[in-house]
Amino acid sequence: MAALVVVSVTVTVTIGPADIGALDVWRSIGTHLGLERLGIGPSPLSTLRDGIVWELRLPRVLAAGAVGAALAICGAVMQTLTRNPLADPYLLGLSSGASVGAVAVLVLGVGQLGLPVAAFAGALVALMITLALANRRGELAPTRTVLAGLAVSYLCSAATSFVIFWSATGDSYREILSWLLGSLSGASWADVVIVSVAVVVVGGVLLSRARTLDAFAFGDGTAATLGVDVNATRWTLLTLVALLTGAAVAVSGAIGFVGLMVPHAVRLVTGSGHRRVLPLATLTGAVFLIWADTLARTIFDPRELPVGVVTAFLGAPAFAFLLRRRKVGR
Repeated sequence: MAALVVVSVTVTVTIGPADIGALDVWRSIGTHLGLERLGIGPSPLSTLRDGIVWELRLPRVLAAGAVGAALAICGAVMQTLTRNPLADPYLLGLSSGASVGAVAVLVLGVGQLGLPVAAFAGALVALMITLALANRRGELAPTRTVLAGLAVSYLCSAATSFVIFWSATGDSYREILSWLLGSLSGASWADVVIVSVAVVVVGGVLLSRARTLDAFAFGDGTAATLGVDVNATRWTLLTLVALLTGAAVAVSGAIGFVGLMVPHAVRLVTGSGHRRVLPLATLTGAVFLIWADTLARTIFDPRELPVGVVTAFLGAPAFAFLLRRRKVGR
């Protein structure tokens, strides 16, 4: 899967109107990273085509991979913590909270620079409200957490709709709709750094808790018997999932089905052990979103679809197939 990620990045960067080969892509990367001594480079591309690779396509593809990886690992952790197969990274109201912040910025015309900050802040505020509602005597019960997340999600969705109805005019409608459906069209190297660092740091911590998540899969009672501090661990893991999801949403908007579908697909192949599920879900999510975003920008070229539309079209039938296959297997 790691090799498939590298191949996917290389191939998808070459896809588009400009005539660019896979070797040209790596020579361009080598030139910009100063790797000529290793035999990579110099770039044979013209200034224009080199800019297409380095400034447009490569940051977008890498951002798609990082966002897909983040959503997939968060989805796998959320499904285990809440013992809910329909859980996804947005269950705590994070995407709705991020939408409020992003839409407010787009309506006010602050500019693209403030958009990720506002989206991330909105996601964190939604998280704090959700955890405050779910908290009962210092404990976070899975069912109560899910219900609190739904309540906050509906509240934030209503706030978003109100802001759009009351204030949005002209082209801002199109910008808002594109962000709400999920889009990576404006991805930059700064976005790549934000999500990649979050995936490496937060995702690394989540990967290290695989055995703990195995214990949670059997229920809180079993986890406590095995020596897990159930309440403190759930607080910690939910906060880490929220931070990673907030970083992804701040860059791409709300992209559905990745965090819901990918973990289930991986479990059908590997079983339920999180030492296998988490790393493979991370890589599979990266590959899936890389190709989904490539399809979104090329299928109706020169027009471009929000990637969230493509993931919904691909994810809904695939998820139905997975459910049907699991039912037949049982």
